[in-house]
Amino acid sequence: MYSELKGKHLLTTQDWTVEEIHKLINIADRLKQDRMMGIPHDQILRAKTFFMLFFEESTRTRNAFEAGIHQLGGHAHFLTPKATQIDHGETSKDTVKVLSRYGEGIGVRKTYGVGQAYMRDMTQWSDIPVVNMQCEDWHPTQVLADLMTIREKFVQELRGKKIVVSWTSAPNYIRPLSMAHSLVALMPRFGIDVNLAHPPEFKLKPEIMEMARKNAEASGAKLEVFDDMDAATEGADIVYAKGWGPITHTEDEKEGLALIDKYPGWIVDQRRMELAGPESIYMHCMPYDRDIEVTSEVVDGPQSVVFDEAENRLHIMKAIMAATMG
Repeated sequence: MYSELKGKHLLTTQDWTVEEIHKLINIADRLKQDRMMGIPHDQILRAKTFFMLFFEESTRTRNAFEAGIHQLGGHAHFLTPKATQIDHGETSKDTVKVLSRYGEGIGVRKTYGVGQAYMRDMTQWSDIPVVNMQCEDWHPTQVLADLMTIREKFVQELRGKKIVVSWTSAPNYIRPLSMAHSLVALMPRFGIDVNLAHPPEFKLKPEIMEMARKNAEASGAKLEVFDDMDAATEGADIVYAKGWGPITHTEDEKEGLALIDKYPGWIVDQRRMELAGPESIYMHCMPYDRDIEVTSEVVDGPQSVVFDEAENRLHIMKAIMAATMG
């Protein structure tokens, strides 16, 4: 593995260089190929421990990390605030200083409140790499799996490809901004043009948009914002559409849910995939609301790569652990 990645924290992809990200995905590619060939790699992290601290529930993140470190020869500990002393007031400093004595890596998922600040504080005291398993603003492990998937589908020819990152009308609760932020910030760094589409009340945080614009300028990519989903989708190579809350517009949950319900037409259907074109792909980090965010025709159709994308969570997370803990 690449020695310069050992011990490196992953709180946002912005903290890693383009070269480091390429190296990480190369590791993930190798581990994926080994698994396909039935070649075990259970000596890479033999007898090493990865702690998983979840403030919220998870399907893909937990299982990808847990299965991944098992395949690498190590072991995962599933932790929650209630099952530790965190709910009784133990600080992030004290928690991570203790766990650093017991294992070789820790992941944290805290998507509501101040998750990023909590993780940043941990890094000040941790002797082991801290991995962001999703916070209110960032989801680096998912977006790296997304980039890996796009590299596979377009044979690593990324420059000039266009991704539409679109809001969808996902009801019932306020979803964080982390996926939209992660996509608009990372994709331009690899020469991918970004069309961001959302209704007026669903803007992203201005500091993240400024970061994304600077990333686009540095790479020569384009970043455009639309309030029309059809216009944004036309001619896109990748359609990545999911819901997020109007968090920059209102902090009132009832008002936020009403705003989501105000735009039921923001859905990915076959007509919109045809606007993108026959060679385009549909992506989503999952879970999606079937026939609300995306029609079953699209998500089960030939342009959908959601299960390839979900599988790549396993390989990326294995690569993260192998590179930073090895």
